[in-house]
This record gives sequence, structure tokens and C-alpha cells, in this order.
Amino acid sequence: MSLVKKPFFLVNPKSYLYGDKILKLAKIADKIAQKYQIDVLFSGQLVDLPRIKSETHNLILTAQHMDSLVAGRGMGHVLPEAVKNVGIKAVVLNHAENPLTLSVLDKTIKRAKEVGLFTIVCSDTVEQCRAVAELGPNMMICEPTSLIGTGNTSDDKYIVDTVKAVKEINPQILVLEAAGVSTGKDVEKVLRLGADGTGGTSGIINAPNWEDKLNEMILPMKKYKEEN
Repeated sequence: MSLVKKPFFLVNPKSYLYGDKILKLAKIADKIAQKYQIDVLFSGQLVDLPRIKSETHNLILTAQHMDSLVAGRGMGHVLPEAVKNVGIKAVVLNHAENPLTLSVLDKTIKRAKEVGLFTIVCSDTVEQCRAVAELGPNMMICEPTSLIGTGNTSDDKYIVDTVKAVKEINPQILVLEAAGVSTGKDVEKVLRLGADGTGGTSGIINAPNWEDKLNEMILPMKKYKEEN
């Protein structure tokens, strides 16, 4: 059974929030995940995730990166076993802000699988989506790098083509379409066009009220789930 059930939502604060602020957002996301019975993945700085784990109950806590090393030498790198040991369930790899070569990505996905971490791998173009899908991640984030943080969503053709590209390689890979998603209507759009889930960063953290924004974005998922 997959760790994540569709439709799902990723709250991804990147490096914008830490400490008490990210804990505040996590508690809001935790409450809303329970309210709507939607799987919510939540990423954060590695040093903050153990505290978030101790004060939430419904989130799938997600590291923003890890390395492929094994226990031993590797000063300054993120050890997969250490990530798993503190209760983190998933890891994002190859984000546009921390890209990996295909060979390094391949090794890192394999190491994540060895220790039992759910892999969420980012890709840009349709061609990159096909190449990454061949590596067998559990989930892919398909988004044009040029649109990240702009508030402009991917066009319909990009969403349809990237979902198709991934599913043709491996229909078991979950596809998250996220670039620029910041409203409930954006969420409805990506689900209607075939995405298994979505998520956001700037659209959430820049909102005047985080709880209102997450309610706006996750409620359509509940409705979609009930209708499909």
C-alpha cells in the first residue's frame, strides 16, 4: 500500500519559514488534514521536523533533500538513515533550487528505497519527466522551473502531457502538478486535468491568513475525492 492516497496536498515552505513560524503553519495544516481527511505532506528544515513531528498527528513529514551516502565518512551530507530515524516518511529530491544529475538522482532514489523513505522527485520538461520516471520514484512533481513562485500555473497542455508521459512509463507513480498553484480554482484545474495531487509554497506563506488559504485549497480536494 502506498504511503500517500490521492488526491493529496504538499505544503512546502522551503527555506522561508523555520522555528516557531513553521510550527504554526504545520499545526494549521495538521488540523486541516484531519478536517478534510486528505493526505497532507509537509516539508521543512531538517532541524525543525522532529519538533513538528512531536506536535502534530496527521502530516506526512517530508525532508527537503538527502544524499546517497552510507553511514561513515560524509561530513556535511544528509544521511538517509538519520532522516528515517527521526520519523520522517518522505523526501523531496531534485528540486529546481537543489538539482541533481541523473546519475546522482538514481543513486539517491535507490538509497531512499533501501531505508524505506517515500521518494518525491521534481522534473521540468516533458522529456525530463520521462527520464525521471524511468528511475522509479514513488511520486513526481512536474512543474516548469520558470513558473515556480510566480503565481502563474502551468498551461493545460503541459499538465496533460507530463501526466501522460509519467503514467506511460509507470502508472503507479503519483503525479503532483504544482507550479504557481495558489487558489482553490488552481487546485480544481490540475485535478481535472489528471494530476493526482498538488501543493504550494508562496501562495500559502504569503497569504494574509494561512488557515483560510489552506481551507480554500484543500476543500476542492475533498469534493473531488467524494465525486470520483
